[in-house]
Amino acid sequence: MPIEESGKRPKTDRELIEEFRSGRVEGFNELVKRYQQKIYWVARRMVGSHDEADDVVQDVFVRVYDALKSFRGEANFYTWLYRITVNVSLNALRSKRVKDFFNFEEVEEQLSAPEDSADRKILKEEYQTILDRAVERLPAKQKMVFTMRYYGDMDYEEMAKVLKKSVGGLKANYFHALKKIQKFVRREMSS
Repeated sequence: MPIEESGKRPKTDRELIEEFRSGRVEGFNELVKRYQQKIYWVARRMVGSHDEADDVVQDVFVRVYDALKSFRGEANFYTWLYRITVNVSLNALRSKRVKDFFNFEEVEEQLSAPEDSADRKILKEEYQTILDRAVERLPAKQKMVFTMRYYGDMDYEEMAKVLKKSVGGLKANYFHALKKIQKFVRREMSS
């Protein structure tokens, strides 16, 4: 192991984790310094933009901070961190795709423009009505998962705890719901 400038051997990841577990946040801070750039580049390659990658890195380290006390060390720390980064990046991409598809914020911005504001308000209401009808038509499980994820912005791990279901099953329900909603909205908007 290389020697630091101070002449001491740098602490191992395990030592830093134990330091954090014993109540010294410096251990966690050192882990962040050690891995922040690597995690940023993993996220950046996945999500594409600097700002989104920064958001992913922040979310990753918040999750790590919360979960580090229960880290069992079955995989090495970086492997565990990498897996969290990939999962958070994938969630960010999925969330972005959904929100890009149902981007009502643009409609709301247009509503604030003075010209044709009554027409824009009607259009926004129409979009919302179509979305509401699409969600209503979903099977109960899909409706619940879609509502928790899209409107409640809840991540799959939280939903799994609340609903006592597997993360994989919840993801499947969500994406089946999303496909049905997209199909319904496209059909309604083109008619």
